[in-house]
Amino acid sequence: MGAPHGEITQLLARVRTGDEQANAQLAPLIYDELRRLAAYYIRSERPDHTLQATALVHEAYIKLVGQDIDWQSRAHFFAVAAQVMRRVLVDYARAAKADKRAGKLHRIPLESALVYAEEQSGELIALDEALERLGQWDPRQSRIVELRFFAGLSVEETAEVLGISTRTVKRDWSMARAWLYSELTKVAGNDCGTVGAT
Repeated sequence: MGAPHGEITQLLARVRTGDEQANAQLAPLIYDELRRLAAYYIRSERPDHTLQATALVHEAYIKLVGQDIDWQSRAHFFAVAAQVMRRVLVDYARAAKADKRAGKLHRIPLESALVYAEEQSGELIALDEALERLGQWDPRQSRIVELRFFAGLSVEETAEVLGISTRTVKRDWSMARAWLYSELTKVAGNDCGTVGAT
């Protein structure tokens, strides 16, 4: 990830105490990191995308800086950023679906559900609902999926954020993907289509 590990953590701590200079230094670092995350989501841009990376960054940035959070670390920031971006994407998908009825679901890779296009709003909502159910059954697996997909973290970074071994991340990642594939296939089957995981 872009900024050195300790730099964001130190600046977050200083901002919490009201240090305006730290705030000025932190803003571009956070913005650049959010831009990188947004580019990850919208990496397969097509001309028909209605939500661009810049809009996703701006919405997430406003929501992040507007929260009164005692930032514990850089990892804590990215964990919250992943949740915020997920919420922005899902809220956008729900609004688009409400405005215009989506077509039938079709088979797509699980990763593609994160590249937002209006016609995929149903898949993104289904993924969000499946993650909510997974979180009730196994919160750690749900967090791993959120960090890997929505924050774009590597296995090693995910292990660091959660304070677990990379072996545990890999095992839970594999099980969560299989569970989500099963859940999304059931949902899509009910809607005369299929959403799959790769």
